[in-house]
Amino acid sequence: MVLLSALLIGLVFGAGIAVSGMANPAKVLNFFDIAGAWDPSLAFVMGGALAVALPGYRLVLRRPAPVLALRFHLPERRDIDPALVGGSALFGLGWGLSGFCPGGAIPAIGLIHPEPVLFSATMAAGIAIVKTGQRVRRRCT
Repeated sequence: MVLLSALLIGLVFGAGIAVSGMANPAKVLNFFDIAGAWDPSLAFVMGGALAVALPGYRLVLRRPAPVLALRFHLPERRDIDPALVGGSALFGLGWGLSGFCPGGAIPAIGLIHPEPVLFSATMAAGIAIVKTGQRVRRRCT
């Protein structure tokens, strides 16, 4: 049941990304191009996502536990550290330079274009490098 619900949620998310245009890097880059060919439509996509997510979280978190798990898995840390700031900056730079974020690139792989495949491969390599660095740092301390 957990895998089926994950598949359905992924399909809905991918369809939303595709319908909204967030899998199209040109549309994303035009959203960031405020001084040029600015396309504000993604602001409405983000606003719509917030309009659904905020009340949804409030309703769901009132429950004692999720439907398909024993407990909620929420972030425990609330501090802002250099890793968070650096990761956020890298995410923003990557999104602004390529027009892809992970949520838009992964569904775009299905379009069989090289750009989302290359983006996803380099993203996976970056994640692997960071994870390896974290393991090495833990062993050294």
